[in-house]
Amino acid sequence: MVKLRLKRCGRKQPVYRIVAIDVRSRREGRDLRKVGFYDPINNQTYLNVPAILYFLEKGAQPTTIVHDILKKAGVFTELSLNQTKFN
Repeated sequence: MVKLRLKRCGRKQPVYRIVAIDVRSRREGRDLRKVGFYDPINNQTYLNVPAILYFLEKGAQPTTIVHDILKKAGVFTELSLNQTKFN
């Protein structure tokens, strides 16, 4: 099973990458693909929306924090639009 979770980068100031990673891997383990970036101090996010939508359509589960970030960015509305196109 694949999850979308945060992977910490930076030593003194926390900066996170949003990655698609296997559930059995540790937080700093090898990721399948980098799909975004989150800086909580400057409140900046960068999301690769097509890659995120691909993983969500394949059944990837976001963690609670990543879910909140994606919800704030409006990714789930795009996901619902994509699903209604195919059905």
